[in-house]
Amino acid sequence: MTNYRRSRIAGATYFFTVNLASRSQALLIENVAALYTSFSHVQAHHPYSIEAFVVLPDHLHAIWTLPANDNDFAMRWRQIKSEFSRKFSPIELRSDSRRSKNERGIWQRRYWEHLIRDDTDFARHVDYIHINPVKHGLVTRVADWPHSSFHHFVKDGILPGDWAGGAVDTALPRGERR
Repeated sequence: MTNYRRSRIAGATYFFTVNLASRSQALLIENVAALYTSFSHVQAHHPYSIEAFVVLPDHLHAIWTLPANDNDFAMRWRQIKSEFSRKFSPIELRSDSRRSKNERGIWQRRYWEHLIRDDTDFARHVDYIHINPVKHGLVTRVADWPHSSFHHFVKDGILPGDWAGGAVDTALPRGERR
């Protein structure tokens, strides 16, 4: 198994981007309830806090905070992906490598992870998450995308309902991928 160089700090907060293997599908929003169930089941057995999220047709972004004594976000993602994938009949094309590892072909193997460094970094990534549906042309207003923590931020009085109503900068800090 490949050992990627990743930050592994117990109790830390991380930003993630997780993609479907086929970026032309809309599997995530077409099955968003199943995705949320997968998150909930894993969270019940391996707690973590979801600080912000957005689910788009072919990828998702999330910010998680892990428990103080835990740094294993990789196991959580593996279980979420696996549980979600088991909800579907295996009809996708799989490479020999995926077959030999008994993997489905729904998700990309890798994902992007970034250690949140401070409050400014956290705020920039939350903003990026919330503006993402606008950036991808799925809606014209952040408030119109239903699969986002933006609505929780509005409900909790953290953001106004018309946040980002005008032109916005959708860039991440230099060097970070989407």
